[in-house]
Amino acid sequence: MRNLKVLFAAALLVAGVQAGSAYAKQAYDPAQVDAAYSEDGRYFTEDDVPTYNVQEDGTIDWLSYSGFRRYHSECHVCHGPEGEGSSYAPALKKSALDMDYYDFIDVVTNGRKKVSASENSVMPAFGTNPNVMCYLDDMYVYLKARGTDAIARGRPRKKEKKSDVIREDENACLEN
Repeated sequence: MRNLKVLFAAALLVAGVQAGSAYAKQAYDPAQVDAAYSEDGRYFTEDDVPTYNVQEDGTIDWLSYSGFRRYHSECHVCHGPEGEGSSYAPALKKSALDMDYYDFIDVVTNGRKKVSASENSVMPAFGTNPNVMCYLDDMYVYLKARGTDAIARGRPRKKEKKSDVIREDENACLEN
């Protein structure tokens, strides 16, 4: 259900409804990555923002594992493996820490163009791509975990099982 709420919010952004200052860039605060609670296999900060969970034995949450897979199927061509960046596009593992969650959604959904004398970058819009939009939280938490080095480079070895709720939400999203 949470994924559907995020998709609804993203749809509002696609339609051009934005809340101005709510999308301002925020500095990375280590306290903002701690999981305050979990719900049906998903983890959230105190501010209800999706985050990762890495257990002492290295087992990662399902969304981070899924985010690894989805990132490498959709994003790494431009942004480099493991969110490290490339000569073509910036390191997204830093963006997941430096950007407000809702700004991250906005940029992925609507794209962004920055053109100046010293910069020419274009991020295409992925708002109509279900392979991105249905897994937006997954990619975000994976990149957040990479940005804090909670998850090392490479394919994660241990993962939690996918919850039934995550499976149902994923199926509902992909059917639309």
